[in-house]
Amino acid sequence: MNALSVLRAGTFPGAPPIALPTAIKAALRQGAWVVFNLSGGKDSSAALFAAMPMLDALGHPRDRRIAIHADLGRAEWDSTAQTVASIAARADIALTIRQRQSGDLFDRWNQRFEAGKARYEALSTYNLIGPWSSASLRFCTSEQKAQVIGPYLARLLAGETIIQVIGIRRDESRARAIAPDWKHDTRFAANGNRAGTRMMIWHPVIDWSTADIFAFHEANAIPLHEAYTRYRSSRLSCRYCVLQSLADQQAAASAPSNQEAFIHLVELEARSTFSFQPGRWLADSAPHLIPASLTASVARAKEDADERRRLESTMPHDLRFQKGWPPRVPTPEEAARIAKARDPLLRRHALENRFPHGDDVRGRFAELIAAKSSGARQPHAPPRNLS
Repeated sequence: MNALSVLRAGTFPGAPPIALPTAIKAALRQGAWVVFNLSGGKDSSAALFAAMPMLDALGHPRDRRIAIHADLGRAEWDSTAQTVASIAARADIALTIRQRQSGDLFDRWNQRFEAGKARYEALSTYNLIGPWSSASLRFCTSEQKAQVIGPYLARLLAGETIIQVIGIRRDESRARAIAPDWKHDTRFAANGNRAGTRMMIWHPVIDWSTADIFAFHEANAIPLHEAYTRYRSSRLSCRYCVLQSLADQQAAASAPSNQEAFIHLVELEARSTFSFQPGRWLADSAPHLIPASLTASVARAKEDADERRRLESTMPHDLRFQKGWPPRVPTPEEAARIAKARDPLLRRHALENRFPHGDDVRGRFAELIAAKSSGARQPHAPPRNLS
């Protein structure tokens, strides 16, 4: 198989083959630290228990293996912490839990919307920005997990080679279908840096199927999260994930411990007028859980979302936000259309209209373009009138 050696997880009968890339094998033989990223989900625990006996067979020292979990705060199922602890204990491996210091994922979604409103009010962005992450903008994963774990490991194990074991699989999605077996990770410790720290990522169960994963757990009595066993979810992620299927949203909503989070997120849908997922409102996944007052707010938000899209469609398409925005100053007629479209949206979100006329809009665009040309930071709009 070219650069791959294939071993079986010998002490766990019935396991599918796992791939050991040559570069990972060499690093292990040289005593690299192995860090198992545990989410509480089936794939991360399978990666742990499949890899452990293989590491033993290679003579890799157990005291150079640790597990780590990124705690997502209110976005996390209540039972996830205990599930992760049970998995680490069963594997007899030390567990570290880390969390983003500037707030959990619910905070981050709210912060994104508040920051987006401020930018929209200042005409520093063209369209109103919603709170949610998405398949193409997965700051939830990068900020809540990678940016929490990576820098911590680079500090903790400075000067070492660090292999992060992550349980992703190619049959999960189109994007992951082309994922490599392993890769260098230079985000937090550039290879060959002054401290000598080198980071790698290894996906040992990347070619396993979902059926393989569940069979492996059953054959070896590895604990599964209640999301699978009690609520019949197909996968574990946040309580409510922007990539979640409708069935999994409904499974999550059926757990009493998830219902407070459900209401919190539906309230943000109503307040922001942005649906949790493109084309699907989280509120619609379990409408029976929503109080009447919030149901009415969601209905208004849906109407306002339609109106927002209609208004924004009247604005010049070639002036939409892009790298290096804005590309030019709008014509007087275009600027008048922009001012007209923005006015009801600003009022809907209780924002000040600092650029009510076409001439104001043109002046703001000219100011932004001048700042861009000079290399200066984007200028702030005039402050709110507090009188």
